[in-house]
Amino acid sequence: MPPRFSLSHFFHKQPPVSRQLVKAVLIMIGFILLGTLGYYLLGQLYLPVARPEATPWSILDCVYMVLITITTAGFGEILPYMDMPVIRLYTLLILFITIGVTVYFASSMTTFLVEGAFSHISKRRKMQKKIDSLEKHIIVCGLGNTGIHVVKELMVTRWPVMVIDRDEESLKKSSIELSNLGHLIWLQGDALEDRVLEQAGISRAYGVVCALPTDKDNVFLTLTARQMNPRVRIVSRAIDLHTAGRMKIAGADSVVTTNFIGGMRLASEMVRPHVTQFLDLMLRDKEKNLRVEELIVTPASGLHGVRLGEAKLREERHLLVLAIKTTDGGYEYGPGADFVLENGVVLLVMGDPDSVARLRVRLTGVPVTDPLSS
Repeated sequence: MPPRFSLSHFFHKQPPVSRQLVKAVLIMIGFILLGTLGYYLLGQLYLPVARPEATPWSILDCVYMVLITITTAGFGEILPYMDMPVIRLYTLLILFITIGVTVYFASSMTTFLVEGAFSHISKRRKMQKKIDSLEKHIIVCGLGNTGIHVVKELMVTRWPVMVIDRDEESLKKSSIELSNLGHLIWLQGDALEDRVLEQAGISRAYGVVCALPTDKDNVFLTLTARQMNPRVRIVSRAIDLHTAGRMKIAGADSVVTTNFIGGMRLASEMVRPHVTQFLDLMLRDKEKNLRVEELIVTPASGLHGVRLGEAKLREERHLLVLAIKTTDGGYEYGPGADFVLENGVVLLVMGDPDSVARLRVRLTGVPVTDPLSS
């Protein structure tokens, strides 16, 4: 059954400033309704007794009287027989209460506008400080149906990541949805603009993921990102297979054709279902959260000339080395313990994201995000 709407639950879910404004609006509406009811009852019950010849006031007349009283518009228009003592006393009461209600409503509206704008500016400055502190991070441009999955995977594997998208509401919604994985860092803007890419720290970035809706935009973004940072790794999404070559010319290191990948997956599900089931298990099973990752041996790692068995990756790091890409471009599959590591070789390992992330820091110096950090 769908959850029942609760006015009190909705009210308490709002920020304090919004709650104050909603409360002021409800008080104003309630005051108008009660004031109108008072005039209407006087016109229907008191007026015929005091002045038998009088015509009772209509609801519209009563509403109009209350509104021109609250707004102090005046216009010199009053209801007939307003000079009667009881009706004058009621009008004085309305005027007296109007002062308090109007002041409260005006102050609530001012607070909402001023504090709301200040809060928005403060949040944007705080977010920009987080972006400025990023180093060797990955910039995901576009938080659509593809980009959201890219961000989720990078957050699971604890890569420093930030997102650029035009839709601020989509960014806020995704930030809430991914809060269990950590604090999403985002920037609202057009990724095709140089200024926005500079704010995202492209000069310090490790990589850029081009996941905009159209191939045309991704080609332009690839070209712009490559010009702004010749060293950054660029991976672009392509819908049309024929566009992939243009993206490579524009500067993309790798192009992922989503339609082609989808077709390959459909074929794999048909002829090798157990393989695809195993890969899905690695990506989706929370209890068996495994990833196949690549790690580059650098001089800072201190593993040059060390035998694979002596590195104790499996014993200490709980990582299984599936293959090693050697410096000459070849692959050593299922390497033995006697394989001698060299600077520049790439380890293809399988393990849990935390173990892989810790080893990545040691081997490459790429920082690891803390899911609990703010």
